Amino acid sequence: MPFTESLYIQMTWAYLFALATPLVLWAAARLPIERSNWIRSALLHIPISIVLSVVLTALGRVLIWLNFGYRMGKPLTFESITRFVIGNFSEGIGIYLLIALTSYAINYYRRYREGQLRTLQLEAQLSQAQLQALKMQLHPHFLFNTLHSISALLTRDIESARKMITRLGDFLRLTLENSGSQEVTLQQEMEFLSCYLEIERIRFQNRLVTRMDLGEQTLDAKVPNLILQPIVENAIRHGIAPRSTPGLIEIEAKQHNGTLRIQVRDNGPGLSEHRTSEYLFKKGLGLANTETRLERLYGAAHLLDLRNNPAGGFIVTLEIPFHKDGAAPSQSENE
Repeated sequence: MPFTESLYIQMTWAYLFALATPLVLWAAARLPIERSNWIRSALLHIPISIVLSVVLTALGRVLIWLNFGYRMGKPLTFESITRFVIGNFSEGIGIYLLIALTSYAINYYRRYREGQLRTLQLEAQLSQAQLQALKMQLHPHFLFNTLHSISALLTRDIESARKMITRLGDFLRLTLENSGSQEVTLQQEMEFLSCYLEIERIRFQNRLVTRMDLGEQTLDAKVPNLILQPIVENAIRHGIAPRSTPGLIEIEAKQHNGTLRIQVRDNGPGLSEHRTSEYLFKKGLGLANTETRLERLYGAAHLLDLRNNPAGGFIVTLEIPFHKDGAAPSQSENE
């Protein structure tokens, strides 16, 4: 067979499958191979590849006949097309599978790279959040008030002063202890928050009252590291500090429809007309950063709601997917 005729035959297959490649890629995109559905997807690829290969092989037979048989006056019959398809369509199945597998390999690699990028972004975001938390926690005003309280207690209540120093040390230690973790258990987060609240409780004495209502099943749930302290500090600053009478801060955590719902309530004055929730995001302690971290970790599967409490005061509601060790949801699953 002359080289030109052989090239014509081979390029016929090449161009036919080049034209059909978008269809193969579409089928691969609609039938992803995942751990939960790989058998179903693989079985569906079989009839698609057979039908597509039969059609392309039949078209290839027509194109070959136009170049060879038509010039020689040979008729094109259904029988000749059928014999040709039966003898050659299996090659088309192999080409179909090769294109599909290449598509899967590229997509898996792209998702792997996106996962790496997302991990790096989360690590950078965590570092930024930790630095921001330390900046807030070690704010000169906070340290001044804490040290001033310790100094005052040394002359009249040495035991309380010693306790405050101990809690301040625990506060700083716990801040750095989980510095490499994106998420901690709610119980670990509450240990850190308890240190912070005990320091503030000594500062405000009987003006700060706290109440905890944590469902037992929620203590092992994962929450973002250092997520509650900025919310509670905001409640103390705007709900407790301005008043001279005792104020109450309530923290509630419960499982709700597959999510972990945490609410922080105070009985302060709430939001006035000029202090909107947008104002708090701009001026509040870490609220904007808190929203950014939640978006990075959970995508659209989270809620951070700030509003006045109908019963009086202000309420912050945080909802994230309920998960424990080894069951952290990915963004793609949440979406």
